[in-house]
Amino acid sequence: MCGFAGFLGGVAAHGQLGDEAVLRRMADAIEYRGPDDSGCWVDPAQRVGLGHRRLSIVDLSPAGHQPMGSLSGRYVIAFNGEIYNHLECRAALARAGRVTPWRGHSDTETLLASFEAWGIQGALERCVGMFAFAVWDRDARTLTLGRDRLGEKPLYYGWQGEGRDATFIFASELKALNPHPAFKPNIDRNAMCLLMRHNYIPAPYSIFKGISKLEPGCLLSVSLAHPEPTIRKYWDMVNAAQAGLLKPFSGTPEQAVDELELLAKRAVLQQMAADVPLGAFLSGGIDSSTVVALMQAQSSRPIRTFTIGFNEAGFDEAVHAKAVARHLGTEHSELYVTPSQAMQVIPRLPSLYCEPFADSSQIPTFLVSQLARQHVTVSLSGDAGDELFCGYNRYHMTDKLWRNLARIPLPLRALIAKGIITCSPSAWDRLAGLIPGAPRHSNVGHKLHKGAGVLTSTSVDDLYLGMVSHLRNPEEWVIDGKEPPSRLSGCRPNLEGLGAVERMMVLDAISYLPDDILVKLDRAGMAVSLESRVPFLDHRVVEFACTLPLTYKLREGQTKWPLRQVLNRYVPRQLIDRPKMGFGVPLDEWLRGALREWAEELLGEARLAREGFFHPAPIRKIWAEHLSGRRNWMAQLWNVLMFQAWLEAQTA
Repeated sequence: MCGFAGFLGGVAAHGQLGDEAVLRRMADAIEYRGPDDSGCWVDPAQRVGLGHRRLSIVDLSPAGHQPMGSLSGRYVIAFNGEIYNHLECRAALARAGRVTPWRGHSDTETLLASFEAWGIQGALERCVGMFAFAVWDRDARTLTLGRDRLGEKPLYYGWQGEGRDATFIFASELKALNPHPAFKPNIDRNAMCLLMRHNYIPAPYSIFKGISKLEPGCLLSVSLAHPEPTIRKYWDMVNAAQAGLLKPFSGTPEQAVDELELLAKRAVLQQMAADVPLGAFLSGGIDSSTVVALMQAQSSRPIRTFTIGFNEAGFDEAVHAKAVARHLGTEHSELYVTPSQAMQVIPRLPSLYCEPFADSSQIPTFLVSQLARQHVTVSLSGDAGDELFCGYNRYHMTDKLWRNLARIPLPLRALIAKGIITCSPSAWDRLAGLIPGAPRHSNVGHKLHKGAGVLTSTSVDDLYLGMVSHLRNPEEWVIDGKEPPSRLSGCRPNLEGLGAVERMMVLDAISYLPDDILVKLDRAGMAVSLESRVPFLDHRVVEFACTLPLTYKLREGQTKWPLRQVLNRYVPRQLIDRPKMGFGVPLDEWLRGALREWAEELLGEARLAREGFFHPAPIRKIWAEHLSGRRNWMAQLWNVLMFQAWLEAQTA
């Protein structure tokens, strides 16, 4: 795993030495992504430069040094990630008569040789991996940026400056853009609206004006002769889903389980290739347990596994992970984290994330990455099982809710919603407590108010947007902010033919998965120089999952049925069957307790007014309600707090 940065165009800093100094500062800003080696390459005549930081995983020798040139000298690349089937690509090159005197055994060298043989897109279509890269074509005088199919590795880009100073800059993280003299860190208030809705900023947007994220499965080409970037997709999740619909799996459910096991075992085995120590995250849930089981089944020695535990009820899965580890015979490490240890991570979050990011499970994800890095350099993860195999309860709950709501005329639903919110949440709580024999659920009023917000939905897609939104009207919070269209609203892809649940899964796979889950995993790991790999995102597994009918994924009352069946072949069902538990921390209680003073400082009315990004009134209102215990506004407050903490770090 690595990090890179670079530029195209602009005025020379002070000749080649000046450009190299700028590049080194850009790359060194993300040194933690690659602490083992660094390099830079500049062509002053073409005004292009690449800087690189290396975390050595495959081919630890100097033969893996980057930026790396192809054998003919046509291409120069800065690469971040892994090509898991690169040895297969080398064999294919040999069969095609492209005999190459290999300098080493790095996948970067294989990729360059593949570019020369098949072109950039043709090479990527043959590759299995996670990656982002920047490659300069000396013949065409064109820069190409690329990103893996599902978006495991990040890549930011954009033109900055004007006239002769206009420069196209790019990097693995935003903080690597700061040292370039053309970069202007102007905050995009429209992107802030997206953050307030989702707790992340979805691609192609970023927190800074003029800087975009390259979307998954895309290639971007730009040159000084043609400065308007051209973006084309070489793989698309939406197309994969629709292709699966047109040509569904025709075997029995049991045959589907057999095929999934074969594909997943192959993906896991390829991702176990490394020249450094390797392990896996293990929560004890279905997804991570399946990955670990397939790893251990193909290993001659115990796999290293890692779990974080919490003493707070409802947040601890460590005991389940330990039982799975004991059954599989892994070499297991666990760390029970105290609240004070977990909260010590919070001041570090603005430096871990190059733009505001507010998924609170970022805290335990960093802690388990930190634990793993004490023993290994690569760790496999079970992420993506939910998006591919219908694991989130919200999918079928939303579908069922819409079927019931659709029977009620919209004007009547609007009237009911108005009646619900007329009564305060605390009043609803008191009323619920008066009902004899009624179950004692907490926050009844809060849930009713949230439910009222979705009663006026006009479609199941609109309902789902409301279900996954922290705020339905974020423009009311952000001063001068106007929410731009995203994949969930305004520019939804064409999902014709897919059922409601399948549409939710695809939308999550193209937004929530790359822009939240994979961002969290990448930044948490890279902060401690740990490479994280996700076997379920092997595109062959993804494409197979797309062919499975929904009745195979949600079967016998069970979510993720095929994955469960695979796991049952390795782990007794009683070790796994239990209610799904999120990977989180009791943040709502911490905000009322140990974090109250910190939060109050960031949410102070005078401070909010002075900074001028948020309207203070609605934020102060929910802060007071949260402190009183009348409402749980943890998610909405955390969005604001993570922006405020990030903003403070920018000006420090």
